[in-house]
Amino acid sequence: MTEQLTHIDEKGAVRMVDVSAKPDTERIAVAEGFIAMQPETLALIVEGKAAKGDVLACARVAGVMGAKQTSSLIPMCHPLNITKAKVDCEPVEAGQREDGRVGIHITTTCGVTGKTGIEMEALTAASIACLTVYDMCKAVDRGMEIMDIRLLKKDGGKTGLWERA
Repeated sequence: MTEQLTHIDEKGAVRMVDVSAKPDTERIAVAEGFIAMQPETLALIVEGKAAKGDVLACARVAGVMGAKQTSSLIPMCHPLNITKAKVDCEPVEAGQREDGRVGIHITTTCGVTGKTGIEMEALTAASIACLTVYDMCKAVDRGMEIMDIRLLKKDGGKTGLWERA
């Protein structure tokens, strides 16, 4: 790997990258996350019996809101005029994962037409959606674990398509 870190200047100081000369292109990013929980907690969510309400609907809305706030949370992120933000929440039952864990699999898709990528927004959306599930269910399951937050795909810009193998 010979590429340089873009958020560090020649003196080693942190900076926001100047993207003013870059052309606007369509960009998309897909990220995922997983929140593992007790089977009983998953049953409460799926059956709509969580005390705080519809956990998955709230997580979807929170993920979209998180994507829109990324530049306020991550210091060197550019504020983007997001054109697409979607959050999918899929219950995962026993036996569906290799590790046997149950929980909610979150997939986020964010898009923009702009000068810089949208990966951080997709990753933030996945993180916030998982955190929202935790918040809504912590009264019954404090041992939930958020894991596997990662970029699955990004497309657009100078580097084009990248997909996780």
